[in-house]
Amino acid sequence: MLFPQLADVVLEQVITEQQIVRVRARTRSVAASCPACGVPARRVHAYHTRRLADVPVGSHTVVVDLRVRRLVCEARGCVRQTFREQVRQVAARYARRTVGLAALIVDLAVVLAGRAGVAVLARLAVKVSRTTVLRLLMSVPAPAGPVPAVLSVDDFALRRGNSYATLLIDAVTHRRIDVLPDRKAATLTAWLREHPGAQVVCRDGSAAYAEAIRQGAPDAVQVSDRWHLWHGLAAAVEKTVVAHSRCWHTAGPRRTGALTERTRRKHAQVHTLLGLGLGLGECARHLGWGFNTVKRYARAASANDLLRPPKYGATLVDHHREHLRRRLAEEPGVAVTHLLAEIRERGYTGSANLLVRYLNQGRADPDRTPPSPRRLVSWLMSRPDDLPPHRRRHLEELIPACPHLTALAARVREFAAILTQRRGHDLDDWISTVRADDLPALHSFTLGLEKDKQAVIAGLTLPYSNGPMEGTNTKVKLLKRQMYGRAGFALLRQRILLS
Repeated sequence: MLFPQLADVVLEQVITEQQIVRVRARTRSVAASCPACGVPARRVHAYHTRRLADVPVGSHTVVVDLRVRRLVCEARGCVRQTFREQVRQVAARYARRTVGLAALIVDLAVVLAGRAGVAVLARLAVKVSRTTVLRLLMSVPAPAGPVPAVLSVDDFALRRGNSYATLLIDAVTHRRIDVLPDRKAATLTAWLREHPGAQVVCRDGSAAYAEAIRQGAPDAVQVSDRWHLWHGLAAAVEKTVVAHSRCWHTAGPRRTGALTERTRRKHAQVHTLLGLGLGLGECARHLGWGFNTVKRYARAASANDLLRPPKYGATLVDHHREHLRRRLAEEPGVAVTHLLAEIRERGYTGSANLLVRYLNQGRADPDRTPPSPRRLVSWLMSRPDDLPPHRRRHLEELIPACPHLTALAARVREFAAILTQRRGHDLDDWISTVRADDLPALHSFTLGLEKDKQAVIAGLTLPYSNGPMEGTNTKVKLLKRQMYGRAGFALLRQRILLS
């Protein structure tokens, strides 16, 4: 029960010596095949003892003294006269550790690498050096398998902005296939030619990978990743929103509270001093503010660029927001106690303090602070059902105020339907509609789609994507940070493929 890994040998004695458990065992008296000719041999020439370190028991180190036989090969013409029998279920040839202990060290090396692995092994009563841990890790052959029918390709940074590598995985089973030392087209082309069989290759918008797949696997269908398509659309939407911010930013009623007035006043003070020729440091000393604060106000072209709607979490009062707004519009001086009684009849279960704080924050006021361009982009790129009711109503007030924003919102909804419903055949009609609109940023986006049209249509039609690759890249970043950039590519590749 304590030593199931030694079931293939005969245990003769177990001795406890302080912190060491010494197990004396011998091989079974059965015939062993000669490694040269394969003829079974039984005649014993001599005995030898192999001392093997084994998996610890509790906090005790285990040492196995295994007595093995040297047998005589009686086959005529065999190049070996004698040979030592091997018990491969217990230990490999020439090994000084059992198979179980070696597997434990390798598993920890894959997860923790050298120094951290040694630290954990020391707590398990296994004394080993970090070089031995890494040597055992590098001795394990990388898992080999057939080239998958659906391959996913992406790059990751070895040193950000300096050097990159290419990772290949199975897009269906998420199995790691290989890691290439760079992201050059020639390297991937050579790999695809040496490993034929891929029918579908998922990738991002990289032109180098597209060319490599065309040359290395010309019959494979290239699939452009949907997340990158949506991300590219978001960038075009942000440019359009910023270009027409004067139009939608002034639409609808606006709240002018103390924070808004203070922001406008500070912005005017900073730009007045800048107009007099003062530098940022002189403005900070003159106003008594921090340098970064002055720089933030100086960078803003107008005070409206600094106004941000406050971020509030969901509360129990949100369900009664419209009732409170209507009552405050009808009777501005209505008492809070009356409002509390009214919403309690409508099902409100919160406290009076929560309602008072909600009203003091202005969350029930009929007017709103316009959102920042980036936040408006996030509203446009979100499903309408996923937006809170008040944000959805705010967006519905802003969109009609700007004709370009109205067209932009319609194009985003149409592309989202194409993407989520896998209607890649409708892409040409969508591009034609976009080009009829006065939206230059979206025109640039459609030009990029035209250059990679077949892969984009496949990405909007087939169920495959680079999603599994993004998850694998996240795990690769963890392995990289464990080694702090001190390890070489070979060790990183081994850990990626074995993890």
